[in-house]
Amino acid sequence: MDIVPFSADYQAGVIALILPIQQHEFGLPLTLQDQPDLLNIPASYQHAAGNFWLALQDARVIGSIALLDIGDGQGVVRKMFVAAPFRGSQHGVAGRLLDTLLCWCQQKHMREIYLGTTEQFKSAQRFYRKNGFIEIDKQALPARFPLMAVDSVFFAKRIEV
Repeated sequence: MDIVPFSADYQAGVIALILPIQQHEFGLPLTLQDQPDLLNIPASYQHAAGNFWLALQDARVIGSIALLDIGDGQGVVRKMFVAAPFRGSQHGVAGRLLDTLLCWCQQKHMREIYLGTTEQFKSAQRFYRKNGFIEIDKQALPARFPLMAVDSVFFAKRIEV
């Protein structure tokens, strides 16, 4: 498995990974049109201290994670998804994606990262807690945090530099 920054060659693979997980596994009423960031990943994520990474297995997209730079040394983790056959600590996909993002944050001198997730994503919540994220109230989010209608559980993590 390789972790690489997003490039346009993988656009269709990103969409093929994310939409079925959202729609079929979790029953979220999200369409591609509801997520314009997926149609222009470079403009949405790959600027300032932000980035978007992919986990690839034999050139197939099996995972993703994004960092949105919201300024003032703060970032937001977005679009963390792993294909069902590659989930779990035995595969290490989610851990490697998150480690890549955290190393990037240190290099870019980010102080804090935040994320929002849905109540349904119980395994994701366990994963974030296990990796040092602390659950916070919605009111504790930075003013620049981009709220998503489906998010109801929020986390924060300080970055050690």
